[in-house]
Amino acid sequence: MTRFFTKKKNEIGLAPDELIFRGTPKENQVASMHIIDFDSKKLREPTIYEIDQISDFKNKDTVTWINVDGLHNPTTMQSLISAFNLDSLVIAEVLNTDARPRVIEFDNCDLITLKMLMLDEKSGKTVVENLSLILTNNVLISFQEKKGDVFEPVRERIRKQKKRIRNGGTDYLIFALLDIVIDNYLYVISVLGEKIEALDDSLLINTNQNVINQINNYKRELNFLRKSVKPAKEMIFSLAKTESDFITESTYVHFKELEDNISQANDASDSYREMLSDQLNIYHTTISTKLNDIMKFLTVFSVVFIPLTFIAGIYGTNFEYIPELTYKYSYFIMWFVMIVVTAAMLLFFKLKKWF
Repeated sequence: MTRFFTKKKNEIGLAPDELIFRGTPKENQVASMHIIDFDSKKLREPTIYEIDQISDFKNKDTVTWINVDGLHNPTTMQSLISAFNLDSLVIAEVLNTDARPRVIEFDNCDLITLKMLMLDEKSGKTVVENLSLILTNNVLISFQEKKGDVFEPVRERIRKQKKRIRNGGTDYLIFALLDIVIDNYLYVISVLGEKIEALDDSLLINTNQNVINQINNYKRELNFLRKSVKPAKEMIFSLAKTESDFITESTYVHFKELEDNISQANDASDSYREMLSDQLNIYHTTISTKLNDIMKFLTVFSVVFIPLTFIAGIYGTNFEYIPELTYKYSYFIMWFVMIVVTAAMLLFFKLKKWF
């Protein structure tokens, strides 16, 4: 299946608010929900036995973070709509995991979507997952396609009573989550960049077929990264310019940090893309240079043998009367002439620096 773009035929003509999963299903998809409810002094991580219980967090004074893993349970999605009076279009956007990263403002919430990048340690390839965040005054709902521990550092900061995150609202919490996502961008790009730079050091030494395969693989992987990084940069800059009712002025200052980090990730991907293009040019130039050296040697070898072949051709004719044939030292004289001609030609080529 293509990694860059997918569009299923059965999605054509669907209504925008149709509650149907429109992305590519992830393996081991199991729907689950994790809730953290906190303020500056108290912290709770309640277990939800019935989905209807989430409506209890709607009007609380505390900050509630509801993380949903798995998007294939229509009952959960419908319950979220009912519990928080969400527009069905909001959840429909969440279910469209192939959509570009963007910020959408609704009457009672903001929706933020972007791609999360993670490195598969086994295959070495980049794995992409869609992240959707629904922001309200006191509730933040995050949607991941599958269960993972990407946001565990944020949970630990909350549990350890870090003042900034415990005193902040849902807007600061959303900054913390986005910061984790962008840090992963930088990490994935840096790992790929190390491989590209290592290849750059050995490019002039090794010019076998394996090198061109590596360059093409890295180029394909980098283009896949850029497919997520560039739209994410647009989304972050758009988020920093929104005048949302759910984001305080103090949090916009932190969004500037996100802008710097995503710009760094974008610039790094551009730099490594140019480096790969340069490596490809160096590879072809090196191959051409080696081919020219081979052709130069063969040309010199051929030119040296032209007069020798001429001399041997004369004495290889079948005429009956050739004066030199009766001379006692003709054979040795012919060899002497051929050696002198060869030496003279090689000296001439050397003085001309043709080899």
